[in-house]
Amino acid sequence: MPRHRSAADERLDRYLTETAHGSEEAFAKLYDGLSGSVRGLALRVVRDASQAEEVAQEVMIEVWRTAARFHPERASAKTWVFALAHHRAVDRVRSAQAASERERKAALCNIERPFDMVAELVEGRDEQLRLYRCLAALGRELRVPLVLAYYEGLTYEEVARALCKPAGTVKTRMRTGLHRLRKCLEAGE
Repeated sequence: MPRHRSAADERLDRYLTETAHGSEEAFAKLYDGLSGSVRGLALRVVRDASQAEEVAQEVMIEVWRTAARFHPERASAKTWVFALAHHRAVDRVRSAQAASERERKAALCNIERPFDMVAELVEGRDEQLRLYRCLAALGRELRVPLVLAYYEGLTYEEVARALCKPAGTVKTRMRTGLHRLRKCLEAGE
């Protein structure tokens, strides 16, 4: 069954076909006819007006560059351009989500807390110095989980995520670190 196309759809098809042959005038008319709708479609997907504007501009540039790929027997110009816009908008959302996830993971894996702040929490200068020396003697892999758990208030699971280590490994390191810290502090008395 043949598709019925409105006069407006037929005009857009013609503009896109002429754009494929390099007509800037046809592209300007196509742009005027579709750019607002493309921006609206992008806005529904990306949910940010400035991002939607960028997506719309990228799509219309892509339309200019790839107009020769349009086949009016397969779809209308509007459908073809909207498909490009939808794909580009979804790609933008996925890219933003992936970047956000990468940043979150990088932040968790790069947590480096100075252990000087632990010493500041302990009352008395002698105790501070002794605790500082004992923590420093532990080494980073035993010291950092203790600092995160006892002075930052993180759970075993949160410490494990922050250090990108298995929870069992973190528990073992914390037990070992506490045992060595206790011995070191008792030896200093």
